Amino acid sequence: MFNTIPPITRNLIILNIVVFIVSYLFPQLGYVLTGFYPFSPNFKSWQIITHMFMHGGIVHIAFNMLTLFSFGPILEQSLGGKKYLILYFLSGLGAFFLFNAWNFIEIQKLISQLQEMNVDVSEIYSRSNIGVYGYSETIYLKNPMARQLYEGLAGGMVGASGAIFGVIAAFATLYPESKIGIMFIPIPVKVKYVLPIVIIVSIYLGVFGNSGGIAHLAHVGGAIVGFILARIWRKHLYRFN
Repeated sequence: MFNTIPPITRNLIILNIVVFIVSYLFPQLGYVLTGFYPFSPNFKSWQIITHMFMHGGIVHIAFNMLTLFSFGPILEQSLGGKKYLILYFLSGLGAFFLFNAWNFIEIQKLISQLQEMNVDVSEIYSRSNIGVYGYSETIYLKNPMARQLYEGLAGGMVGASGAIFGVIAAFATLYPESKIGIMFIPIPVKVKYVLPIVIIVSIYLGVFGNSGGIAHLAHVGGAIVGFILARIWRKHLYRFN
């Protein structure tokens, strides 16, 4: 069955699973491959790619890979391997940059507030270096804003969700009348109705809600890139058919 999956989707799933297993066996890879805030002392340039193959647990990777398995093969066959790969990785990059653009706004606000309180922000930056200090956020428990800044610098984003949201958005753009099953809804729903609702909810949760450890704006960033690319390519997809 696995061999019937188109090669790029199959290899992406395999690579995600391999990286998940290796990072589980060697946890120290977490602060090397996770996508940290670009102005954090933990950030390395390669993380804008490697974070797409890191996952926070078995449920996280299982859900992402099942979604990729569901939508990826159709797009790989209709777009071709080259465009499909471009879609996947550019969506992942879009997720990283939108998430961290919002992070930048939030972190700059925190820095200004902490400086008004005469808190040594440079000490927080220094202590957030996981490779040197490990995770030591408990020293800032007395100041919630200091801890929030620490978590923004020492915490990172992981997962293929941004890239996969780009795949879903491209699918919804190219095949808007397709119906998909949704948990707790007894009848299939057209994907062109599902995606906008998911994006609106993600924007609200990312900006106003409690994220619960989920990078909601990363999903939005991936979906935006997927939608734009699919709109561009849709005009030429069947030109020679």
